[in-house]
Amino acid sequence: MVGVIVTAAAALAAGYLLGRLRPWRRAGDWAADQVHHAGAWARGGAGRQAVVVLVHVATAPRTSWRIMRTPAADTTVPVPVRDPDWVTHRTRTDKGGTP
Repeated sequence: MVGVIVTAAAALAAGYLLGRLRPWRRAGDWAADQVHHAGAWARGGAGRQAVVVLVHVATAPRTSWRIMRTPAADTTVPVPVRDPDWVTHRTRTDKGGTP
C-alpha cells in the first residue's frame, strides 16, 4: 500500500515537472532554430545534423513533411537599382507629404 502511494506521488511529481519544463517543446524549438538559422548547424558536422533533423522530425512531423515536400526556391535576389540623384528625384509622398 505504501509503495503504491509513493509510486503515485512520484508519478505526479514527474508529470508536474515535465509539464513545467516542457522538454518536448524545448527540443522542438531548439531543432527549429538550428534548421532555420543554417549557419551553426551546417558547420556542426554530419552527426550534429542528423541529431537536429531527427529531433525536428520527432517534435514537428507535419512541418518536417511540409519542408521535405516543398521544392527548393530560387534564392537569387535581384540587386536594387540605385539612383545617384535620389534626393532631386523624390516625390511629395517620399517626403512624407500628400500626392
